[in-house]
Amino acid sequence: MTTAAQDYVLLSKKGLQELKQSIRQLERDRQDAMRRLKEAEKTTGHDDRLERSERLMRLETIEDELAEKRQLMGHSKLLSSRRTRMKVALGSMVDLMDQQGTLFRYTLVDSIEANPSDGRISIQSPLGSSLLGKASNEIVEWNARSKRNALQLVRVY
Repeated sequence: MTTAAQDYVLLSKKGLQELKQSIRQLERDRQDAMRRLKEAEKTTGHDDRLERSERLMRLETIEDELAEKRQLMGHSKLLSSRRTRMKVALGSMVDLMDQQGTLFRYTLVDSIEANPSDGRISIQSPLGSSLLGKASNEIVEWNARSKRNALQLVRVY
């Protein structure tokens, strides 16, 4: 998640919003799990004790995930919008074109918020790492599944 050179994670605006939304949902889930656990405490049968145990494990899982997300939020910074747009860097949006003329648009993000189907690729991925430092009109080449791939970098935002 972090490197020795930085003790924080850079997130895009969308990634930061998604993290906040995830924390809010986990807080609601935690409240619901606590309510259900209290309801289970009122019963005394064997099956009820088993259900109480399962509800307690669910609550612990939610609390662990919530703590992890809160820690991530505490170590996150919003990507700066004031960076050079001449070369690809973390947070850059790029337009790439294949040989058939198909245009692809990606935003380079940290691996924590990567979601290729949503147009966000990790700078640690083969394509993402190949893009870093490139400028418009350069050919970007990378290997994936023992196949050589190439796209033209059309624009850096």
